[in-house]
Amino acid sequence: MVAVRADKSNAHAVNSDVLRALVRAHPLGALVRRWQHGLEADHLPFLVDPAPAPYGTLLAHVARANPLCTEAKDGEPVLVIFRAQDAYVSPNWYPSKHDAHKQVPTWNYRVINVHGRLRIRDDAKFVRGVVARLTRVQEQQAAAHPGSMAPWKMGDAPADYLDQMVAAIVGIEVEVERMVGKWKLGQNKEERDRANAAVELRKR
Repeated sequence: MVAVRADKSNAHAVNSDVLRALVRAHPLGALVRRWQHGLEADHLPFLVDPAPAPYGTLLAHVARANPLCTEAKDGEPVLVIFRAQDAYVSPNWYPSKHDAHKQVPTWNYRVINVHGRLRIRDDAKFVRGVVARLTRVQEQQAAAHPGSMAPWKMGDAPADYLDQMVAAIVGIEVEVERMVGKWKLGQNKEERDRANAAVELRKR
């Protein structure tokens, strides 16, 4: 496994860019925090804002009824986990297995662990901005598929209905302090084993 890090003691701009791009491609994150009964996780789609440098901010929103809004404290540390591609890898896919039978099953993956500080933003203007940006990104991707309808926009909904929906949610920010990308992609395997595992995965 290879860990690609970006933090205040190891500020490699290329690593930050790579990790942020992967978060943008896989925006559903699990926000993990401590609370009165132990650990809790909220699964939320996030936006990546590059400011402030060098690591940026994660933006999202949650229902006002979510305990995150009432129990979380501004500035408390949180972990947000983003999962990119992952897959089971059979030892049968390694040519070297058929020579010596010294291979076992594994699971390959790419994940990003983002460490930061949580802020609750109960501010209608902020929330509308986050919703608009999230919607714009996701609708553009959805509309890119052949036969798709024109992208939905906030102006498509009646103003009073939209006001009601926005009032029911609260914005959140995670000020990023550290990002760690973990890549387990068979780096310890022979080139022929990695290549054939990739071929088998593409078939699936």
